[in-house]
Amino acid sequence: MVKLTKIYTRTGDEGMTGLSDFSRTRKTDPRIEAYADVDEANSAIGVAIALAKNEFAPETISLLQQIQNDLFDLGADLSNPLNEHYEYPPLRMNPEWITNLEQSIDEYNKNLGKLDSFILPGGSGLAAGLHLARTVVRRAERATWHAIEAYGTEPAKQGHPNGGVNIDAAKYLNRLSDLLFVLARYANLKHGGDVKWEPRRGA
Repeated sequence: MVKLTKIYTRTGDEGMTGLSDFSRTRKTDPRIEAYADVDEANSAIGVAIALAKNEFAPETISLLQQIQNDLFDLGADLSNPLNEHYEYPPLRMNPEWITNLEQSIDEYNKNLGKLDSFILPGGSGLAAGLHLARTVVRRAERATWHAIEAYGTEPAKQGHPNGGVNIDAAKYLNRLSDLLFVLARYANLKHGGDVKWEPRRGA
């Protein structure tokens, strides 16, 4: 269990921060941007959960809460460069979580009608909150791909300090954004359904 005894440390006052392997890097490092966006996505899902209390069944809320825990693990994964050898086994996400998200997508999507138009991110407060979380997750996915482009996906070898990034993190975020889209539509079922985009055809 992590114990935080001091909130501020002043160790980042010159634009540097620590990764989980105890190395130091710039706060603008693509790795940092990736797991910072994951943290923001987690917070957005927290807002959606607060809005879901009287809207979703307990099992759906539990699903979102489990995803919050998964995102914390995923952030820890992104903050720890891949290496061939570790002094202590690092916290890594489980690829099975991607399959679990796909199963949840299929389960909730079967209750929804077919899409015949693009939809707007609105409707109920919960649906809007889930759409907002979806867009933040999309940004986190893009940031993760930026990190992958910068560092690759291979473990660090002897004499090469910069290990790669776990590609499963990007895949998980992609599926999560799909699930949040489906859950936003699901949330609007009792509020009149999807809010459809109506393109303007001239002034």
